[in-house]
Amino acid sequence: MKYPGKKTIIIAILALAALAAWQLARRPGETIEYRSAELKRGELMVSINATGTVEPEEVIDVGAQVAGRIIAFGKDANGQPVDYGSPVAAGTVLARIDDSLYAAQVDEAQAQLMANRAGLEKARAELLKAELDWRRAQDLGPSEALAKSSYDSYQAAYQNARAQVAVSEAAIRQAEAALAKARRNLGYCTISSPVKGIIIDRRVNIGQTVVASLNAPSLFLLAKDLKRIQVWVAVNEADIGRLKPGMPVSFTVDAFPNESFRGEVKKIRLNAAMNQNVVTYTVEIATDNKDGRLLPYLTANVIFEIEKLDGALQAPNAALRWSPPAEDGEKKGGEKKYGEKGRKDKAGKNGKKTGTLWVLAENNKPRKIEVNLGATDGANTVVEGPELGEGLKVITGIIQPEKKKGNGGANPFTPKISGGAKSGRGEQAK
Repeated sequence: MKYPGKKTIIIAILALAALAAWQLARRPGETIEYRSAELKRGELMVSINATGTVEPEEVIDVGAQVAGRIIAFGKDANGQPVDYGSPVAAGTVLARIDDSLYAAQVDEAQAQLMANRAGLEKARAELLKAELDWRRAQDLGPSEALAKSSYDSYQAAYQNARAQVAVSEAAIRQAEAALAKARRNLGYCTISSPVKGIIIDRRVNIGQTVVASLNAPSLFLLAKDLKRIQVWVAVNEADIGRLKPGMPVSFTVDAFPNESFRGEVKKIRLNAAMNQNVVTYTVEIATDNKDGRLLPYLTANVIFEIEKLDGALQAPNAALRWSPPAEDGEKKGGEKKYGEKGRKDKAGKNGKKTGTLWVLAENNKPRKIEVNLGATDGANTVVEGPELGEGLKVITGIIQPEKKKGNGGANPFTPKISGGAKSGRGEQAK
């Protein structure tokens, strides 16, 4: 059995001494420093944030009921051809469709009506002749002067003439209906504004052919009144139960980032939408737009003001999320360090949610305080407790010490590479 030589033993002792020195050097000598924040009293707004779209309060889609080619546009209130943003009054001509085909149908219907009226006059004349013949036959009666068959013929001719008059009168009514239909279709060739408003969208050009089939083609999108405007917001099902009509709302739009607009919840629609298993409800927000600054279809960043608290004692949520490591806390068994992943709160005996705040004790160690939790705005939470007061400093985190200069506590056995990090077989060969 061979024993290690003296040189090997000396090398091992030196290595252990260097490792021990490195372990002692890497332990920080300073005490732990904590970040802190003060409890404060003030206004706290409980709100729900969502994104919506600015929409006109009433939009009319003006379409065409007949097919044809657009031949001209009308004039707006300023005497200019109707276009995007043109103000129009009720009855203003928006566009004209080529009406030559429909005018011909009107002429055809008029001619048919005249023919049917002439047919009625002829039927009435034949009725008069048949009636006179029937009267003479009745005076003579079936006798040697008038055969029984001739008597029956005069009676049938009279009844047939009366029926023919009724047929001619019905044909006239049918022709009049066809004429009214043709005239109505001719009138549809002139597209007029149904209400006073402003043109949001013009969807046709002169020379374009529109075809009306089962659905009327859309020609213009008309907003009735842009002084009253709405914001349509998709709200998650988890928050919809907290909203109600009349609730105040504030919102901003990217067009005016430094200005806040006010409104209120007008209606909560019941037809929910599902997108990727997320259920949302559309909430209508009514707002005033007298100056006309809000334009249709702007994106709105909406804040629903659920509850407003005045003079409430508040703690930062970061303080409620923080807890110390096991060796720094009061329980040596191990307080789990949650960091900032989530608030560690639970229901207390009185039904209120409870949480934990940490303050710095006289021995420079964190001390735990159990508190009752109230409403939160996402950054601060209302807290209650006998030990709490305005200005009390609570711990929100640990200030990490800066690394020492030089080796910085690095392992002395780690090989050093001079000249920076280099790669490639050519450098290694050197």
